[in-house]
Amino acid sequence: MNPTSTPPSGTALPGSSLDAERRLRELERLAGGETVDVLVVGLGATGAGAALDAATRGLSVAAIDAHDLAFGTSRWSSKLIHGGLRYLATGQLDVAHESAVERGILMERTAPHLVRAQPFVLPLTPLVSRGQAALARAGFVAGDLLRVGARTSRRTLPQPRTLSAVETRHLAPALRPVGLRGGLLSWDGKLSDDARLVTAIARTAAAYGARILTRARALELRGDGALVRDETTGQELRIRARTVVNATGVWAGGLVDDVRLRPSRGTHLVLRSETLGRLSAGLHIPIPGETNRFVLVLPQGDGRVYVGLTDEPVDGDVPDVPEVPETDIGFLLDVLGSALDVTVRRSDVVGAFAGLRPLLDSRDPDGRTADISRRHAVLTSPDGVVTVVGGKLTTYRRMAQDAVDAAVAVRDLPAGPCRTASVPLVGAARPAVLAGLDVPPRLVQRYGSEAPAVHALGIEDPALAEPVAPGHPVTGAELVWAVRHEGALDTSDLLDRRTRVGVVPEDRALAEEAARDALARATPARLGHGTGAGTGAG
Repeated sequence: MNPTSTPPSGTALPGSSLDAERRLRELERLAGGETVDVLVVGLGATGAGAALDAATRGLSVAAIDAHDLAFGTSRWSSKLIHGGLRYLATGQLDVAHESAVERGILMERTAPHLVRAQPFVLPLTPLVSRGQAALARAGFVAGDLLRVGARTSRRTLPQPRTLSAVETRHLAPALRPVGLRGGLLSWDGKLSDDARLVTAIARTAAAYGARILTRARALELRGDGALVRDETTGQELRIRARTVVNATGVWAGGLVDDVRLRPSRGTHLVLRSETLGRLSAGLHIPIPGETNRFVLVLPQGDGRVYVGLTDEPVDGDVPDVPEVPETDIGFLLDVLGSALDVTVRRSDVVGAFAGLRPLLDSRDPDGRTADISRRHAVLTSPDGVVTVVGGKLTTYRRMAQDAVDAAVAVRDLPAGPCRTASVPLVGAARPAVLAGLDVPPRLVQRYGSEAPAVHALGIEDPALAEPVAPGHPVTGAELVWAVRHEGALDTSDLLDRRTRVGVVPEDRALAEEAARDALARATPARLGHGTGAGTGAG
C-alpha cells in the first residue's frame, strides 16, 4: 500500500475501504474464534491511532467501538492542531515540545491535506493591558521557538508579528475600533475536520490489515480479549486477543477499575458566517480577568463560524453526547461582546456542541480543570489491559505509540518499532500534487488525493453534485462516498461525523432525505441500511 499515491477516479486506496459488508465479514471471522495480537477498544483519534500503530508494526489488530468512528470527544474539539503555547505558560515544557513535534508531523508528513496553517489575531483592546500584551507577544515568540525546536518549516507556519489597528481590522472587520491599539498575529495548525482525521487514521489502519468494527460494544474487558455485543443485531461474541488496549477516553473507567478521570467540558457555539462578516483570520479574544485564557473564533470555510471554548469540570455520569448548558452560551456571548463591534444575540446561535476531555484526576481542591496537565498516561491493569488516558487531539499519535509499546511489552509480542511518524494517512500527498488536482479546493482539503474520486461521483450522476442542504457545500457524492468507503452505516454517521452538516439542527433536518438516499444507493440490498443515530457508547 502506498498512501501518497493518487487513486484512479472513482476508487479508493487498496484495502482502505470500510463498508457494511466488510464489517460483517470481519465480525464473523472473529466470532469464529480467530485470535488477534491486539484488540483496541475505542475508535476516537487515540484508539484509531493505536490500531494503525500496531498494524504497521506487523501485528494483527481488531479495533472496536460501540458507536462510530469519532463518536466521542474526537469530533467535539476546536479543530485545531496546537503547538503547545499554552503549556509553555504553565511550565509544562515537555508537553509543549511534544505538541509542537506532533503538529509538525501532521502538517508536513502524515496529513498535509487535512491540516493547514491558520492565522490568528489577538486584538489589543482596552481590556488588554500593555503588560498583558507584552506577555502575549513574548509567548508567541516562544511558540515560534517551539516550531524551530520541532523542526517545522517556516513555509509551513509563518512568523508571528505585530499588527497595526488598520491591519487588525482588515483581517477582522467585526472588531470594535474604539480603543483598538492593534493586534498580534500568530499561526497554528487547523484541521479541516477532526472527525475526518479519525476516519483517515482508521482507514489507513484498515489498509494495513486492521479490522475496524463500529457498532461493536465491549461489555467486559480482560487481558486476553473482550465480550462484545454487535449493536446492529444484539448478538454477543468473544473476541480473543493476546493483548488489549483500552482507548475509550472519558469512558475508560467504566471498563477498567482504578482509572480515575476528571472530565472537563469544552463548549463551542455555531454561528452563520454573515453574523460576524468577513473573517480572514481566527481570533483569540482574551477572557476578562484571566491572563492565559482566550475564547477562540474559528471561521470554518463552510458558511459557519465556531466560537469556543470554556473549560469546566464535569461531575457525575458521563453522557454519550454532552449537553451544552445555557450558562456556557451566555459566557461565550459575553466575551464576544467585550471585543466585537457587532452584537451577537442568543438567536444568532444556530447550533452548539460540547466535548469532554479525559483529563487525569489531579485531586485539585478548587475544582478547576483549566490548568490540569494535558500529559497522557498509560496504565496497565493486573490482568494486562493497557489503558491510555489524558492527552489531547494533537498528540494522539504519540499516545497511541506509548500505548502499543506497553501492550507489546505486557505479552512480549514480536513487533517492530513504531512507524507512524512517517506513515501518510489515506489521502495524503505532496503539496504540489494536491495543488495540481483539477477538483474544487474544498474537496482537496477534506479528501486529499481521493478528491478526484469523490468528485467523479457527481460527474457520473449530476444529482449527486447537488448540495444536501441549501447554503451548505456538502454534496450527495460525499455521502455516497462515505457509505462505500468510510464505514458510514446510518444517517447520523453521515451527517454528524463524516460531514459536519449536523452541528446545525436546521441544516441537519434539510439533509436527512439526501442521507437516506445515499444509504439506499450505496448499501447492498441484502444488508439493508440504517436511519437512526446508532446505539451504545465508547
